Amino acid sequence: MINKKTILLTGGGTAGHVFGGLSLVDDLKPFFDDFYYIGSGDGIEKKIVEKQTGIKFFGITTPKLVRKITLKNLLIPLKLLGAYFKCKKLLKKIKPQIVFSKGGFVSVPVCMAAHSLSIPIVLHESDITLGLSNKMLKNKAKVVCTSFETTAQKLKNGVFSGSPVRKELMLKDFCLKEKLNINNNTKVLIVMGGSLGAQSLNELIFENLDFLCEKFFVVHITGKNKTKKVAHKNYYQMDFCDNMSSIYSIADFAITRGGANSLFELLACKIPMLISPLRKQTRGEQVLNANYFEKSGFALTLLNETTQELKKQVENLLLKQTIIKNKMNNYSQLNSIGVIIKQINKFKISQNS
Repeated sequence: MINKKTILLTGGGTAGHVFGGLSLVDDLKPFFDDFYYIGSGDGIEKKIVEKQTGIKFFGITTPKLVRKITLKNLLIPLKLLGAYFKCKKLLKKIKPQIVFSKGGFVSVPVCMAAHSLSIPIVLHESDITLGLSNKMLKNKAKVVCTSFETTAQKLKNGVFSGSPVRKELMLKDFCLKEKLNINNNTKVLIVMGGSLGAQSLNELIFENLDFLCEKFFVVHITGKNKTKKVAHKNYYQMDFCDNMSSIYSIADFAITRGGANSLFELLACKIPMLISPLRKQTRGEQVLNANYFEKSGFALTLLNETTQELKKQVENLLLKQTIIKNKMNNYSQLNSIGVIIKQINKFKISQNS
């Protein structure tokens, strides 16, 4: 009997960590028969992955690091150990030839268990600086693929791959424009605070709807449980969207946080953006991502979330849109998916044990 070729994907906490891994699946199908995913049982990854066909999802309970002094962090080692043993049991059952991780703390027990069983690991880091999980796992991985070239240069096992962007995002789908009855002469602005939402950015948008809706039709993705009853002409809100091609297809401009996955998606779709990076709630990677995109000519930044600064930068975005689009059009996009799959096939176990 011929052994089936199996790959295990992991990553979670944000939609970017999940969709980044899923973007590889179609191109991996010629090389693997079975696809599995381990993520948090109550995380966003469960909701997303279970909608996919051909991928078996396993949920585990994982600790989450709180970026402040709290007693909850003292329980992390114990919870991590429990998750590690569950993952080890799952891996012995699944017997993957390789594990691909997109990041997020849920990936730590998965990859630690894989390493203990001598299963090769390929990581991908979206941001300019390594996230906590990838910092912990980098020396256990065969290779760390990176979205930014400078990140790979700092790692002994780094490979610059670029950011994997789902191919379906490039498909044009104008149904939403018809559904929302948006006039063809009206520019569309999408606002994205990330899959977990961004309360301060949301409030800034709510406070300035008169200004924004005079210039655009605003499609506002608020984040889970962060919608607000707002009745305004040229405005539509939703808490989450799992069909981003419908959003990107109609978008002329974007206001977004500084998560690298979203930034590279907007770049691939050639949508001029205004980036308002998170600072306090992160390790500072969003500011670095935003600086890189601004210096590259792909975006403007909103470092102070005030009405005055928002209006100023929105006007600048309108003035500089042609320059930004030209920079985007001249950007040479790597075949990121192809580079990552080459690394996966390079290091996978030749056959299941």
